[in-house]
Amino acid sequence: MRLFIALDIDRDIRERITAFRNQMRQLAPDVRWVGPETFHVTLQFLGETKKLDEIRQALRLVNSPPLQIAFRGAGFLPNPKAPRVFWIGIESDQHLQDLVTTISEAMTLLGFKCEPGLYTPHLTLARSGSGRPRPVPGGRPAPALQQVRAKLEALPPPEFGTMTAREFILYESHLSPAGPRYERLAVFPLRKPLIDPQF
Repeated sequence: MRLFIALDIDRDIRERITAFRNQMRQLAPDVRWVGPETFHVTLQFLGETKKLDEIRQALRLVNSPPLQIAFRGAGFLPNPKAPRVFWIGIESDQHLQDLVTTISEAMTLLGFKCEPGLYTPHLTLARSGSGRPRPVPGGRPAPALQQVRAKLEALPPPEFGTMTAREFILYESHLSPAGPRYERLAVFPLRKPLIDPQF
């Protein structure tokens, strides 16, 4: 099973991002655009594993308050001059970082590797070549994404809205030539701590 942990996105925000994606797609039809039905905020990618029961049990113990998340701005990885990935910006407070850290610690105990460095959330809209942010041998930037960059520079920073995430989800990714399909395996509520830390 190919698994990952993520936050879902409210319908109205998904629709705004989809309209923006469709507008930009006309400028770069040859790169790989992410299907709107698969939009999500990745918290941790687990990869191939058979530890489904252990993962579910560990995630049930994660305790975090609901999260305010804003979707705004757009950019490129590794940089605008050599774009390979086109993304939407995600902003939140320390609670999101704390949630990711708690999940990573729980998954590390099960033998999974967490990403090094500070968690920097973003929503990928398009990929070119290998789709990896960092250069790989033989990889080239996507000239078509330069047209997207030029269009963005002429527009005000896009705003897609703010939502409250009240749950996080364990997904299974089913890969196919038509693109990935994500299946919900378990949903875990984000709830306020039972004890106020001030007391």
